[in-house]
Amino acid sequence: MSLHRQSFDTKRDFEDTTSIVDVSDVARDFVRPPIDYSSPSAFRSSAWARWKSIWTRRFIFSLLAGQVVSLCITVTNVTTTELVSRNWSLPTTQTWFLYFSLFIVYTPYTMYKYGLKGWGQMVFRDGWKYFILACCDVEGNFLVVKAYNYTDLLSCMLLDAWAIPVCLFFCWVYMRTKYHWTQVLGILVCVGGLGMLVASDMLTDKNYPALSRGKGDAFMIVGATLYGFTNATEEFFVRRSPLYEVVGQLGMWGTLINGIQAASLEHAAMTTASWNSATIGFLVAYTAAMFILYTTAPLLYRMASSAFYNISLLTSDFYGLIFGLFLFHYSPYWLYFPAFCIVILGLIVYFWHATPEEQGKLDPKAPAYIRRMQLDDQV
Repeated sequence: MSLHRQSFDTKRDFEDTTSIVDVSDVARDFVRPPIDYSSPSAFRSSAWARWKSIWTRRFIFSLLAGQVVSLCITVTNVTTTELVSRNWSLPTTQTWFLYFSLFIVYTPYTMYKYGLKGWGQMVFRDGWKYFILACCDVEGNFLVVKAYNYTDLLSCMLLDAWAIPVCLFFCWVYMRTKYHWTQVLGILVCVGGLGMLVASDMLTDKNYPALSRGKGDAFMIVGATLYGFTNATEEFFVRRSPLYEVVGQLGMWGTLINGIQAASLEHAAMTTASWNSATIGFLVAYTAAMFILYTTAPLLYRMASSAFYNISLLTSDFYGLIFGLFLFHYSPYWLYFPAFCIVILGLIVYFWHATPEEQGKLDPKAPAYIRRMQLDDQV
């Protein structure tokens, strides 16, 4: 059977089967057991019932996926540090390999599912929105990397958290998500854990002087704003469209945008950078970690939310310490360990009252015009 004459006999053929979460979960009116304050014993039993209700398979997967992406962020930081120490500092070129790997993996599969003609229609009709998503993602990565070159570590760690309220705002704009006060409390608890991590870095003299604080802080604020926007926008897309379509389009447009930017800004540095087996190995490790992150993140958006994704990343400094113990012989400071536990506690508090099912409607399927096109081809 040719590429564009596949069978689409049932609605299931158009749905994204890569999601861990069943669409029927969203339709269920799932609420937490109420807390009974009538007596101490009633409070204890109702609180225990609430605690047990949190630990569903969906929440456990979300918690684990959040730590996977946090660990991936740490791997990218470590590999980037190793590349820079080996005279290989091409941040825009470095991320091009990520977008290209997403493109070559997910775009052919999208063509297989939609047919070549259907894929072309999707690019023609909906490519503009994926272009905006990719543009913001590429520039967000670029500006955050530039910020580290100008401002100090303290400013970068604190201002990077600005992505969280931005993400919450755009999730509300797109999906009218209703946030319970316990979710805000969970975010504040996670940010408190981040504050402890920042204090640990300050007490152990890991900060470095700022070359141009104003410029660096501006880069970080704009970059974090773009991060929050892209996370919320991608969540909105993957809740309604197949994952392979969204990620494939992000990879395709990201490859083009990032490639043009790299050729413009880093063409001279490419000839002087050290290209050897060590740098290529770290580049492969960086690309693999980012590929896992960009594949896991949309699943986490579906299982929980992009806001949960953002606060999950706050544990990455703890994993950085673990890597540093073995690679750079860091001396662990005691605040790192309670800070990690506090961030994990904040992730649990985030869903103490609200449920993952309430964060947005989940109904991923191919565009209607693709379904009509394939049905017409069968006639």
